[in-house]
Amino acid sequence: MSDPALGLMMLALIVVVIMLGFPTAFTLMGLGIVFGFIAYFKSGQAFADNLVFDLMVQRTYGAMTNDVLISIPLFVLMGYVMERGALVDKMFYSIQLAFRNVPASLAVATLVVCTFWGIASGLVGAVVVLMGVIAFNPMLRAGYDVRLASGVITAGGTLGILIPPSVMIIVFAAVAGLSVVKLYAAAMFPGFFLSLLYLAYIVGWALINPKVAPKLPEEQTRVPVPDWIRAFQSHYGNNMAVGLVKAAVSPGRARGLTVDGKPMGYGTVLLHLFYALVPLIMTAGTFALIWWYVVVHQQKKTLAIPSGVEELGGGLQELGDPAAAAEPAAAAGPPEGFYLWFGILAALAALWMLRSYRKMGAEKFEVVKLLTTSIAPLGTLTVVVLVVILFGITTATESAAVGAAGAFLLALQAGTLDWKRTKEAVFLTAKTTSMVCWLFVGSALFSGVFAILGGQALLEKWVLALDLTPLQFMILSQAIIFILGWPLEWTEIIVIFVPIFLPMLKHFNIDPILWGTLVFVNLQAAFLSPPVAMSAFYLKGVAPSHVTINQIFAGMMPYMLIVILCMVIMYLWPGMTLWLPEFLYGN
Repeated sequence: MSDPALGLMMLALIVVVIMLGFPTAFTLMGLGIVFGFIAYFKSGQAFADNLVFDLMVQRTYGAMTNDVLISIPLFVLMGYVMERGALVDKMFYSIQLAFRNVPASLAVATLVVCTFWGIASGLVGAVVVLMGVIAFNPMLRAGYDVRLASGVITAGGTLGILIPPSVMIIVFAAVAGLSVVKLYAAAMFPGFFLSLLYLAYIVGWALINPKVAPKLPEEQTRVPVPDWIRAFQSHYGNNMAVGLVKAAVSPGRARGLTVDGKPMGYGTVLLHLFYALVPLIMTAGTFALIWWYVVVHQQKKTLAIPSGVEELGGGLQELGDPAAAAEPAAAAGPPEGFYLWFGILAALAALWMLRSYRKMGAEKFEVVKLLTTSIAPLGTLTVVVLVVILFGITTATESAAVGAAGAFLLALQAGTLDWKRTKEAVFLTAKTTSMVCWLFVGSALFSGVFAILGGQALLEKWVLALDLTPLQFMILSQAIIFILGWPLEWTEIIVIFVPIFLPMLKHFNIDPILWGTLVFVNLQAAFLSPPVAMSAFYLKGVAPSHVTINQIFAGMMPYMLIVILCMVIMYLWPGMTLWLPEFLYGN
């Protein structure tokens, strides 16, 4: 048998062996050593002198010295500390109240929490299990269709592996030699867009068929308003925002009022005024940050570069990640139409703020307060972690360290992280990290032997002989990855099959950032497609006994079609993927 034929046999055998249930990492190493031994075998050579053992050492050392992988245990630790710290229960309750008037409000709240919690933790299994415990039974008791309840948890729980900071993106960047920060920027808009498509499907299904998501009884949608707020309104009027401003200006009128049995001091007034102003502060802060970065910061960078001198990328850079310039590239000025769109969005936001504050009664104020106390700390940490990466302030590894430290502080402040839970988080982090690292070592050895046998060259020759157009190659490669998502998990697909397609992208003039982001979205199907469909089995483990695995599969199926729709839109509108990395870091 020729060497290329051995390579193809090796590729087919790895799929069969993994489907039989053998550990992926050690299977990759085992097949790599066996087939590498055959490739390097020379008659009369001593067993220990075979070059495959040298190759194994070189590939292992290369994986150990790849600094991009350091961020994996830190992001995983951040996620497990948040999950073990039980920081999501109050968040779900407050978001449910905020969306109480929306069709399928429990499902919508579940999707929002899954998206937000997925961003913060990046752990698919933890998010699905956690939301299965918190949200699945309440939806079933409210009369929700099992397919709707199971589908929103399984599909929403997978978003954490797509929206940064994501371990999958880090592994892909290490395998492909691409910039982690560019891939993070590229995946940002598609991740939230996919979540928006999920939301539209849920609300649309509930509007078409209200029986799948009955309206909640009044006692479940009533916002609990403390007695002191009613007393406060009798002094200052029904509008809480205006009343708190008056109380801050003339605190004497608040004398005699009590909050939780204590006199309402001036500090309490200022604290609750801050709660009322949080939506305004966040909206104004977002627009101010955008204006500063696009107009002020970029203009200063342009003026700082002498005429005729090209900026070389400067700034922090991840070792082993040569394409990444953490410091954004110089820009000539704001994008075309920026001022127009900025003005339109700012005007709409101002009108929305005005309308909200004109109607800020007791219930709306209490919802804002609940959202602030449950989401703001974790949201601030998540935003800081993402912003410092995308704006080039730190590398991905440094921001992961900030996120892990912040997660410990939040859990300790909430008083939910004891020594036992801390040990569990550290143990699970070590377990997950060791799995990823061994998988990376095994894939490096496997791909090296596969290339030596000529399997890579044979596949490239076969694909090029098909004389495909770039669109046809894009469809073929993504279709193969989609089909592989049925029997395999995302880890095996990225470390085994993605390296086969990467060398061909240059021939078809396909941007690897765009192709990689399409792969990230495509791999959502790996968690939603039977027979593996890990999200379904995660949920089944915490679901009531009367919920069958087939019902969960049925609830997941429509989301696979939504994933395909999202990929089509991404290809037809590549700017959704490429605009942010090109603007932040240049071409």
